Amino acid sequence: MENAAYIGLSRQMTLRRELDIVANNVANADTTGFKVEQLMVGAEVGQRARNDNIRPSASFVLDKGVGRDFGQGTLKQTGRPLDFAIEGEGAFFTVQSGAGEAYTRDGAFTTNAEGVLTTKQGLPVLGDGAPITLDPERGPVSVAQDGTISQEGQPVGRLNAVRFDALGALQKSGDGLYRNVSNAQPQDAPDVQVRQGMLESSNVNTLQEITNLIEISRAYERVSKMIENANDLSRRSVERLGRVG
Repeated sequence: MENAAYIGLSRQMTLRRELDIVANNVANADTTGFKVEQLMVGAEVGQRARNDNIRPSASFVLDKGVGRDFGQGTLKQTGRPLDFAIEGEGAFFTVQSGAGEAYTRDGAFTTNAEGVLTTKQGLPVLGDGAPITLDPERGPVSVAQDGTISQEGQPVGRLNAVRFDALGALQKSGDGLYRNVSNAQPQDAPDVQVRQGMLESSNVNTLQEITNLIEISRAYERVSKMIENANDLSRRSVERLGRVG
């Protein structure tokens, strides 16, 4: 195969990956706290054969991983006393999972049989490093903007929002959770506010993502046509050389 075909194939591989990512964005447009993703691509220079002085080296398209936009999503009113949203970018609630602490923007919480505040998946929500326990006999829960949870006017815990200096330290692990895959330590985010009775919508722009799907499909078709033309040109060149011989 010619360089043009190899380069085209490398681009098609990234387009397929990009199509999966954009389709996932569309599928999660209504997922609480979801952050839109995009494929990061770069160039990789292919080294030519040591004894081949005719063909130049070629640059191939390289998948460099997934980038994530942690921008603020729209806050929507739910009225549920255990629904919470963080108003402020780059901050997260902390929960306890089997693999250690995890972080989320999905504040649709509930309580288990022991009164411990948990996520929808049953993971304890941490406040100041420990699970938060609510007493149903002490009446309704109120939450201040700094995350302090009170019952009967008495504080019972605090939903502390934390952030990382570099959000690249976080890796998505499913169920709206992120894990710290570096040695970076989370810091308190006193500048953000916790809103009770509200949830954060995803920051996916559905119209933009659907447009991206169309553009990716058209780009894939153009690359396929380019590869087809390159192969046809090679075939005709071989046929002409054969006739001359």
